[in-house]
This record gives sequence, structure tokens and C-alpha cells, in this order.
Amino acid sequence: MADINITPYIDILLVLLIIFMVITPVSQMDLEVKVPQKADDVNIKPTGPNVIVVSLGEAGQVAINNEQVNLVNLGQELQKIYSARSNKNMFISASAKVIYGDVVKIIDIAKGAGVGEIGLITEEIR
Repeated sequence: MADINITPYIDILLVLLIIFMVITPVSQMDLEVKVPQKADDVNIKPTGPNVIVVSLGEAGQVAINNEQVNLVNLGQELQKIYSARSNKNMFISASAKVIYGDVVKIIDIAKGAGVGEIGLITEEIR
């Protein structure tokens, strides 16, 4: 009787299955997000000559510090601004009616242009 004994192969397969089941939850990728804390004065706006605020309007208008910019040229404009700056921080202000995907598109363009940390200017909904 010349049969292959598959019992050791099943044991090895079960051990590998257990190893992969244990490793999978540990190896998940996460994004680091800083959640804003509630401020006493909710009307605090970042201001100053070194602060860059990209505003996104309801109809898709994009502005850098109140200067209108075409969305296609936004990356080039931000690259010009941030190429000579040591402070790579930027803020995004958008209307509550703007689609979230449009804000993500602005963040993606800004990251591609060399912007470091990006803050979101939020409003308290009452």
C-alpha cells in the first residue's frame, strides 16, 4: 500500500492559517489625524502675512488669500508660494455646501505642490 500521508501537510497548512490570521489585524495601515479640540472662542481665524488660506466656494471657485485662482493652475501657484518658504503650513476654508471630494482634491493638489501640514477651518453648526 503506497499512499501519501497528508496529515503533516494539513498540520502545516493549519499553522500557516493561524499565523496569517494573527498577523493580518496587526499590519493595517492608518492615517494620522489630529482632531481639533473645542475652542472657547469659535471665531478664531488664522491671520497674518505668513498664513496661506485656500478658500473653496460653492460654485467651485478657488482662491488663495482672497485672490481668485483657476483650479488647473492651483498646483503651480502653491508651488511658487511654498518653494521659498520654510513654513509649509496651509489652511483650507470651504463652504458647508461644498462636496467633500472637492476638498480632498484641493488637499491632494496641495500635497503634490510641497505643502506640509494642512489645517481645516471649520464652523460650528448651530
